Amino acid sequence: MKTVNVGLVGVGTVGRGVFEVLRRNCEEISRRTGREIIVSAASARNVRKAEEFLGSTVKVYEDPFDVVRDKNVDIVIELIGGTTTARALIEESISLSKPVVTANKALIAEHGNELFARARANGSIVAYEAAVAGGIPIIKALREGLAANRIDSVAGIVNGTTNFILSEMRDKGISFQDALADAQQLGYAEADPTFDIEGIDAGQKLAIIAAVTFGISIQPKRVYCEGITNLTEADIRAAEDFGYRVKLLAITKRKAGGLEMRVHPTLVHHKCVIASVDGPMNAVLVEGDAVGPTLYYGAGAGAEPTASAVIADLIDVVRLQGSDVAAHVPHLAFQEERLSDVPILDMGEVESSFYLRLRVRDEPGVLSDIAGILAEYKVSIEAMRQRESDANGEGVDIVIFTHKTKENSINHALKKISGLDAIYYTPARLRIEVF
Repeated sequence: MKTVNVGLVGVGTVGRGVFEVLRRNCEEISRRTGREIIVSAASARNVRKAEEFLGSTVKVYEDPFDVVRDKNVDIVIELIGGTTTARALIEESISLSKPVVTANKALIAEHGNELFARARANGSIVAYEAAVAGGIPIIKALREGLAANRIDSVAGIVNGTTNFILSEMRDKGISFQDALADAQQLGYAEADPTFDIEGIDAGQKLAIIAAVTFGISIQPKRVYCEGITNLTEADIRAAEDFGYRVKLLAITKRKAGGLEMRVHPTLVHHKCVIASVDGPMNAVLVEGDAVGPTLYYGAGAGAEPTASAVIADLIDVVRLQGSDVAAHVPHLAFQEERLSDVPILDMGEVESSFYLRLRVRDEPGVLSDIAGILAEYKVSIEAMRQRESDANGEGVDIVIFTHKTKENSINHALKKISGLDAIYYTPARLRIEVF
């Protein structure tokens, strides 16, 4: 049986998970591939610590480029993250005709187009299943399993940190800051959580998903991103009272005028299966014309869930060794020369239903003023309810649910409503999605 030697660049949490799963499931994996796959080289900042973990059969380098240049290494697994050194490593691997497996979503989102073109020109592969949704095989599902379908939409929870925070706010009735502190204490959130809580992480993943779904280039700068930092306990509670839950959703849809790509907090009815996805879990809902709705659920991060996706890519790469590049599944699912330049819709043109919460003075005429402004901008009200006063008795909350309207219309209406003397604070606004 031929042995395939793997170079592991990065022996952190995920790198250790990859090594452990390969070691534990080596017999099962060899039965699938007809090859024995071993880690023969690795790189780590702390060489001694890595050697203690990996054992004497693995050559450990301090310089990650030494792994790429090791003549015994057949395939490179990049797990160091970032977009500078990691990019250079992958480019050198491609130049040496060594396939690469990566879990680096930021790199794929920002530089995937160039890396894929370079790999194809060199007859190589850059596999990236683990870059999106951890252990959920959503890239393979979109590229291969659903290849017969014209996919109309993909929507999902693709960031476990924010989903955990929102679950904590709902279940414990605590503030965003307290829920974030819990997430940091449990290791779900970084010391600097900006990347997660501002929706940037989910936006990068959505750019990749949209490219694979609709056959476009990866365009992270065209994704509208809105995080969860402004969410309050009052909005979480109000949503629950009306039968909704708040989720940070990554959404891409095919529309008559182009494609939507957006990440934002969203009200989802509690009866929708995606509303019940709690804690750090991920879920992605795909709507295809032939298959209908399909749901993919699982751990979106963690050592072994991510290792599961990395090794699945590794198995695919091993199977493809020696094959003609024309037989490979294209990196972005569609033939590169047939990628589309379909426009991405500006967020102002996107239509949604909306939840609005306004703190107002409890006096005659306020509701008619608000309703008049909404009507002026052609925003139709579906339901309206007055909620209890604050403990200090300062004003009342008015909760409004609208019918579908364009983002621009609601923005103009809220700007005018905010100028009313009877309004205490900037109105809260959340979009509603129906699946």
